[in-house]
Amino acid sequence: MRCSLGLSATVLLVAALGCYHATVETGLTPSSQTVEKSFASGWIAGLIPPSTVQTASKCPNGAAKIETQLSFVNQLVAWLTAYIYTPMSIKVTCAESRRASVSPTAPRIDVGTNPTAEQVKDAISRAAALSLSDGVPVYIEY
Repeated sequence: MRCSLGLSATVLLVAALGCYHATVETGLTPSSQTVEKSFASGWIAGLIPPSTVQTASKCPNGAAKIETQLSFVNQLVAWLTAYIYTPMSIKVTCAESRRASVSPTAPRIDVGTNPTAEQVKDAISRAAALSLSDGVPVYIEY
């Protein structure tokens, strides 16, 4: 009886120290830039979540992947504070630019700054004709 109680306590302790990990993927192509916060402060066993991670200035194209994790160290700190302070690790992977890359040899039509409606219409007509004749995309720049 005593052996099974000790074994049960050991199994329960090991299970309680397991790491929580959640990942959200947005479908955007990830870049190599990340924003990490290793001790995002949560309170009362996670009932009060950590503050928002400010990524707008560091990820201008949005986030591709968000990962939250309660590491062993995070859980140890939570246990030592009786789950009043419950930190978690947050990692945000920024998305790549959604703008199509323009070939340096691709034909371009420059309309200039502040074009009139007639100039835009003319540029679109010329781009369509050039694209049809050469079979390549033509870029219109403003």
